[in-house]
Amino acid sequence: MSLLARHEGALEALKARGRYRALIPRAGHDFASNDYLGLAGSDVLATAALRALSAGVPVGAGGSRLLRGNADAHSQLEAYAAAHYGTEAALFMGGGFIANTAIFSTLPGHEDLILYDARIHASAHDGMRLGRAETQSFAHNDSAAVRLAADTWRKAGGAGQIWIAIESLYSMDGDIAPISEFATVADDLGAMLVVDEAHASGVFGPAGRGLAHAVISQPNVVTLHTCGKGLGVSGAIITGAQAMIKTLINKARSFIFSTAPSPLNAALVQAALEELSGNADRQEQLSELVTHAHSEAARLCGLTGFESQIMPVIIGDDKATMAMAAALQDDGYDIRGIRSPTVPRGTSRLRISITLNVDKPTVTAAFQHLATALEARAA
Repeated sequence: MSLLARHEGALEALKARGRYRALIPRAGHDFASNDYLGLAGSDVLATAALRALSAGVPVGAGGSRLLRGNADAHSQLEAYAAAHYGTEAALFMGGGFIANTAIFSTLPGHEDLILYDARIHASAHDGMRLGRAETQSFAHNDSAAVRLAADTWRKAGGAGQIWIAIESLYSMDGDIAPISEFATVADDLGAMLVVDEAHASGVFGPAGRGLAHAVISQPNVVTLHTCGKGLGVSGAIITGAQAMIKTLINKARSFIFSTAPSPLNAALVQAALEELSGNADRQEQLSELVTHAHSEAARLCGLTGFESQIMPVIIGDDKATMAMAAALQDDGYDIRGIRSPTVPRGTSRLRISITLNVDKPTVTAAFQHLATALEARAA
């Protein structure tokens, strides 16, 4: 028997269930990326890259931040980000996944309890698995469930710190968390609140500060802002109190034992933040385009209830979802299908992402094609 037989068989089983994944090239109009503000390919970042290179900012770090990998560009970005978001400190890491891993594996202690939203990102789950705290999920966006779970835990003898973990904007459902409710619950319980702003950073809040901007400066709040979505670059910024950031620097394995992110990348992230601070046009244009997309989805497809630039269209069946996505891609619209385990079984969907890489006529045309595809499936 081949040493690879088990893996080959598993891959064939994935194909049979319509769950096989493969890398495909970019093609067609962008309705799949998280480049919401169209910054990734912008002149803003291209010019910033040339300026940084001319100033001698290195492309590579050459080591971890705690060795020789700590460049001026990293420290400058962190100082700028802390001021931008209004927090005591900030820490730049290579990506949102390892940043979430750092937060949840490092900050909560072994006597603590993490209460996390049932739909929180996979990176938070992996971080919690690496950590020592007790964990428990609560019903999606249900702050009352957090109070009940915390009270039950305390009555059972739980004496440690309670951590509440949410996303501000959920990447597969596109819905927005009631952050003020969770912040109130955290205050009442004496709990820490961790807010993943991945899909809200750059898009929502004054100067793109996110949906948690009103509570971000509170000492019991830790936020994560990924840089590869609305900011158009890559990496992630963790913001919070000095004690939280210094703890991560001293104890987070995914920070300590990783080569530092590119200093050039840090300079570009700062340029993106500066663009948002000085120019509200991109946020306003995206808001207008999203409103148009919601209107066209309702008019042409009868689809309603969307809250953000992420518009999920539930199909249900894995194979049907992928077939519809492929048909739309063939028509020139890069709309991707999302299946289990990324989303719950039986809720496979088209995830339509509205970005400034398309215009209003293209959005209308995309929903016209989607309407045709939905009608064909219903026939």
